[in-house]
Amino acid sequence: MVSIISEWWIRLLLGLAGSFIISYVAYRLASLSRSGMLSAIVMGTGFIVLGEPIWFTLLLVFFISSTLWSKWKKASQVKRRAEQVYEKGGRRDAGQVWANGGIGLLLCVLYFLTGQEALLYVYIGVMGAVTADTWATEIGALSKPPPRSIMTLQVVTTGTSGGVTSLGLIASLTGGLLIGIVAYVVSSITTWHAIWIGAVTGLLGSLSDSFIGAKWQAMYRCEWCGKETERTVHCSKRTMPLRGLPWLNNDRVNMISSIVAGLIAYGLFWLIVC
Repeated sequence: MVSIISEWWIRLLLGLAGSFIISYVAYRLASLSRSGMLSAIVMGTGFIVLGEPIWFTLLLVFFISSTLWSKWKKASQVKRRAEQVYEKGGRRDAGQVWANGGIGLLLCVLYFLTGQEALLYVYIGVMGAVTADTWATEIGALSKPPPRSIMTLQVVTTGTSGGVTSLGLIASLTGGLLIGIVAYVVSSITTWHAIWIGAVTGLLGSLSDSFIGAKWQAMYRCEWCGKETERTVHCSKRTMPLRGLPWLNNDRVNMISSIVAGLIAYGLFWLIVC
């Protein structure tokens, strides 16, 4: 009993220390806001205390890779134009942190309580989707051919919700594949299915994000400059509702699409793996 309590204290201290160091560095590098940093500390500690290495590692792979791609060619004119449309910039706040990792933490808690292997694959799907979508957004924004709407296939402006490019699709597939490979390497999973499931669910999760964003996400128009945007304030002025559901912002679209990917991974587990 004493050894169990000691292990919990060690995990808690390691979780707090490790999560604080990583989150504070990200905060100083302007990758996290203050609320994002505090949320990341809580989330990272939860993963370390309750989960196997796969849980915290996949979160770390998502965050580090997404941050690097966000910083890559950030000063380019194309990326600057795209970020004027996005609801939020590259500095992630608490909403973004929980939208991308909250479902994963819930799965970690459920796995801790039940030990069901299927939950590992669901987590791979969830993290594959959020990684794939972020990679598609950051890398796809640099595509030379303009994006096309996933709904109509018509050319749209870079940064438009629901716009997809060939470069973005390749990036999303690669991001999901990376999650699958890391999951296979660091977890107790003994089959190669984790790798391709990561790639497939990453791509499908990213596509579902684009579809939900194009069809239902709240969009606005700036009356000052005329741009269509996800923001409720643009050019220091309130924007006018244009279309979509008022409550469905980008963070919620990301969360819903990650749930879709997790459900796909769950189905693939029972159809092929189990």
